[in-house]
Amino acid sequence: MDYHFKSWSGLNKQLSGFLCDSLRDRITYFLTFYHKVHDSYGRAAIRLDGRELVCFSWIEMYQQEYDISMRYEQTGHYDPQPPELKEKWDQNGTYCDYDFLDAALTFLNQPVTDSLASEDYIQRILAVMDRRVGKRSLQKLYAAGNWKHDPAWVKQFFVLRFHCEGIGTVDSDLESPT
Repeated sequence: MDYHFKSWSGLNKQLSGFLCDSLRDRITYFLTFYHKVHDSYGRAAIRLDGRELVCFSWIEMYQQEYDISMRYEQTGHYDPQPPELKEKWDQNGTYCDYDFLDAALTFLNQPVTDSLASEDYIQRILAVMDRRVGKRSLQKLYAAGNWKHDPAWVKQFFVLRFHCEGIGTVDSDLESPT
């Protein structure tokens, strides 16, 4: 993905502009790059009322690289996105700042319905909080229950949006991050 964009403030403004009314002043996005550090490592996060719900940083990038190199040592085959590691990373939320940036740029350049149906969890998170996803669509999502199979770090965003919109009852094992 081409990571060129004018500024984080402009990108953040676009992302924040798509937030639904009930989350507009509660959800904030954070992205920074440490330019004086080798390779300009960075960090991204999604916050609710100032509390981080999920973080994507260079530490996760190192975890991905470690997993890939261990797999290479075991198999002798280099694959930067092996399915079994991708599944592990998805479950654990092992994503770096560039994964967030890639998902955000893709989200902004495709229909919200595509992001909502995406296999990319970050795109789905951005989409479920989007104002263009109305109450009827949310009710259908809730009723279908597919979100219940997502990792906990993803589910919390669905639960948050359902809770804010007064949709369904939040299961006892799924606490709302509010």
